[in-house]
Formats: sequence, C-alpha cells, structure tokens
Amino acid sequence: MKKLFIISLAILLFSCSDKQADTENGIAKTYYEKAKTDTTGSSFYYFNLAKNAYLATKDSVGAAKALVNMAILQESKGDYYGSIETSLEADRYLGKKEDSISRQTFASNYNSMAICSSYLYEFEDCIRYYQKALQYTSAKEYRYMILNNLGTAQITLKDYKAAIKNIQLALPTTDSLKYAMVINNLARAKNFDNKNYNPLSEFYKALEIRKRANNSIGENSSYATLSIFYLHSDKKKALYFAEQMLNTAKKNNSIEDQLQALQKIISLTPNNNLAYFDDFQKLNDSVQISRNKAKNQFATIRYDVEKKNLENQSLKLQKAEKEIQILWQYLLSALLIALLIISIVLYKKRQKKLQQEKEIEVKNTEIKYSKKVHDKVANKVYHVMSEVENTVNIDKNELLDKLENIYHISRDISYEDQDIILEKDFSKQLSQMLKSYSSDTIKVPIIGNEEGFWNGVSGNTKIEIFYILQELMTNMKKHSKADRVIIDFERENNLINISYTDNGVGIQEHSPKNGLKNTESRINSIHGTINFETKTEKGLKINLSFPAKK
Repeated sequence: MKKLFIISLAILLFSCSDKQADTENGIAKTYYEKAKTDTTGSSFYYFNLAKNAYLATKDSVGAAKALVNMAILQESKGDYYGSIETSLEADRYLGKKEDSISRQTFASNYNSMAICSSYLYEFEDCIRYYQKALQYTSAKEYRYMILNNLGTAQITLKDYKAAIKNIQLALPTTDSLKYAMVINNLARAKNFDNKNYNPLSEFYKALEIRKRANNSIGENSSYATLSIFYLHSDKKKALYFAEQMLNTAKKNNSIEDQLQALQKIISLTPNNNLAYFDDFQKLNDSVQISRNKAKNQFATIRYDVEKKNLENQSLKLQKAEKEIQILWQYLLSALLIALLIISIVLYKKRQKKLQQEKEIEVKNTEIKYSKKVHDKVANKVYHVMSEVENTVNIDKNELLDKLENIYHISRDISYEDQDIILEKDFSKQLSQMLKSYSSDTIKVPIIGNEEGFWNGVSGNTKIEIFYILQELMTNMKKHSKADRVIIDFERENNLINISYTDNGVGIQEHSPKNGLKNTESRINSIHGTINFETKTEKGLKINLSFPAKK
C-alpha cells in the first residue's frame, strides 16, 4: 500500500511538471508567432517574451531562434553593436547542436553578424561570419546570397580574385533580382581586378532587370555602382547617377541611400553644394537620433521584460512553496513508514554482512599464513637445498644455523605481522640471496645493486622486491633450465627498473606454480608493474618497474 502511494505521488508530481512544461511551451510558441505577424512595431517585445518562455521550458534552440530575430530587428534599426551582442547570446544557447533547425539558426545568426560588421566597417569580421554562415547552410538560394555578400566584403578589402571566385559561385541563382545583384557585383570585382575590363554591359543589364521588377532598392544599388564607375572618367554621368540615386531613395524613403547619394553629389558639386550639405546634415542627425532612440527602446524593452520575468518567477516560486508544504505532509507520513521498513532491512543486511566479513577475515588469514609459509619457509628451504647441492664443502654449523633460523621463522609465523629482517644492509642481503642461486653450471651476474641504490626506498617496498626476485630465481632454478641469469638494476629519478633475463626455455614452457603468480599482486601492492616477455630465440625477460618513493 505504501509503495503504491509513493508511486502514485511521483506520477502526480511528474504529470504536474509535464503539464506546466507543455503550457509554457505553448505560451512560447504563441509569443513567437505573434512577433512574426506583428504590424504594430512590437515584434522585438514579443520575441523577447518568447525567448524567456522557451528558456523556462529549457528549449535553448527556441530561445536562440527568438534571439536571432531580435538581432535582425536591431540591425534593421541601426543598433549594430546591440545586434551583435544579441547574436552572441543566441550563439551560446545553440552551443554545438547539429540538428537541421539549429544549423539553419546558426546560418541566419552568422549572416546577421556579418551584415552588422560590414556597417561597422569591420570587414575582416564580416568575412569570417559569412564563411561561418556558409558552413551551416545547404539551401542553394540562401548560399548564393551569402556568397554574393561575402564577395562584396572581399571587394571592399581589395581581395578581388577571391571576390570573383565567390560571386561566380552565386551565378546559378534562379531569382532574377539576386541574379541582377550577382552580375552587378561580379562586374565590379572584375573591373577592380583588371582596369581594362569594361563592366558597363553587366551594370546596365542589372539596372534593367531591377527596373522591370520595380525594385527601387536594387535600382539605387545600380545607380551607386554607375556613379562610382564614372567618378574619374565622366563627372557629369557620375553626378547624373548620384542624382538618380537620390530621387529613387526619396521615393522609397531610404535614409541610408539618401545619405550616400548626397555624399556623392556634394563631392561632385564643390561650388554649389551648400543646400545638399544642409540636407545631408539634417538627414544624418535624424539617423543618429533614430538609432539612439532604437537602442534605448530595445534596452528598455529587454529591461521591462526581464523585470516582468523575475516577478513571474517570484510568483511561481511562492506557489511552488505552498505546493511543497502540502506534499511534505503526505511525504512525511510515507517517510516514517519507509524508515521503519528500511531500518529492519538494513539491520538484517548488516547482520548478514558482519557474518560474511567474519568468514572473509578467516579466509584472508588462511591465505596470509599460506603465503607466508610459501615465502618464508618453502623458498628458504629450497634456498638451503640449492646451497647443499651446489656447495662441495658446506659448513655444517652454518647449515645448522640456517635450518634453526627456518625453524624459528616457522614457529613465529602464527603471530608475525610484518617483516623486519631486511631493513639493514638490504643491498648486500639481496646480492647474497641472488648469488646463492649461482653454481658451476649457472652464472648470475648482478649489475647496479650498489650500496646507495636503495636510499629513500621504504622497508615494505624492499621486502616485496626481495620476495619477488627470490620467486623468480626459485622458478628459474626449478623450471627454466637456464645456465645464465642477468639481474640489472637501474634508477632514474623516482623510478626504479629491474630487468631479469635468462636463457632458459621461456615462460610458456614453465609451470609457474603459486609463487610466480604471487609476483603480480606483490608488485601491484607497491604501485609497480611487471612484464613477462618470452624471447623469440630462447629464454625469458621480465621487467619490474616501481616508484622509489610513494
């Protein structure tokens, strides 16, 4: 019953959360669509609301789309720095997403930043953003537009060959107005690159296409191009096209084009330009006021929306706190029952765990003493046997001393906790142990085991290395059939390397027994490594590596 209650409560909580997310997502879409269709000048406001609503549902792509549209609106009103700032915020929300909607949003965002950069005369940034936009779009017509714009920016930087290459890629466009723009810019680039190239036929062709389509913005572009072309060769024609540009700009109420046309006319009529200069000043002041007003308006809208968003979040938090208080009343009751059940289960588990730990402790103790018997008794017995076998006139008293030592070790194993016999003269004891395996038929050269070699090495590490090498030598004696064993000691900074090499039958033909298997656990206990290599010709090579100081 308790379990069923908790599951039901969890389902209720998730259902409420899902319903709230669905509601907020619906609100975000409503704001977004309202912004797209708005005709009252409130698009920026609704896109900002949509952004916050998308963020409330953790829809970062939706938030980025709203921000890109906000940036485009800022760019259209001349708030270029503000537009780029908004675009960079959108870029952060998109992150590294690669779905089709995200890629499309990336392309629009970088295109917007490129346009703003061109208005700010930051043409290197402009080119970089256009190139990024191309990476994210596969739509042909959109690519043609970006390629044309990229080429136009490259013309400004006098990179004419690159401009020609990119603009030519846009020639396949099926849109007549885009085609007019492309051939006009391509002719400009070719003329700048080669002064002998005559671009007039393309210029007039582009102008004719734009006139037929009644595209006044395009006409202005053609008039500007023709005025610049004739600037040095025929000032009358240059002035004529500048005046045509001014008249057309007035008809379509394009302040920017009027300013450009007036600049051209002023430069072409130095003796009679006062009236034009006054017009230019008035328009320029009007543009600056309009842009500043737009900047302030955008900033105010964002501030008001953020303030409202914080207020809404505060109300939601208060509501959530009340809901949590009610839920706690249910949860505390369930928790008391759950705690009782858990306490019983944990008590039983602990009793079982204690029993298992006792069994493991007994087993580990058995393993520990088994290992000690093997390491301290079996190997020493075999060591003594080797001496007896390989020494012609062995000293009986010395032999009895060693047997007595083995006896004492065997007797004391039951209460022995750590090795203390190898602390003094370790280098000497190690060499003596290794040399004890040599005979008339087995040579054991030792390289590098000098007196100061083991300085700074802990007692535990020395003991483990002593037993590892003892195991290797015992294994060699029993199984390898080697007549030469080389032990090479090297130390570099904090790393010690020991190389064991014999010319025996190799490890695959050995019967490693339990002792050799223990070498891996021993080397691991001192944070080292052991590598076994069977030579292709004959023999075995073992490399030990471990830190001198932990």
